[in-house]
Amino acid sequence: MVKVNMYCTAVCPYCQMAEALLRQKGVQEIVKIRVDLEPALRAEMVRRTGRRTVPQIFIGDTHVGGYDELAALNRSGKLEALLAGGG
Repeated sequence: MVKVNMYCTAVCPYCQMAEALLRQKGVQEIVKIRVDLEPALRAEMVRRTGRRTVPQIFIGDTHVGGYDELAALNRSGKLEALLAGGG
């Protein structure tokens, strides 16, 4: 399974839903990048994604987007392949 990085905050319900969905799909480790603790990390997130909202999820080198995009990938059946490294 590929590495999952998620820009998030402590109290974001969409971050929590994204984590729950990823765990449901068997993801053991999610690297949480807490933008609420370090403002420089939020600037990095905006630079990398062009977005200001959390969560911003990377599966491997692929920027998935936020929770809505993650859930859409799941509904379309494409999330498992992405998590397996099949992009």
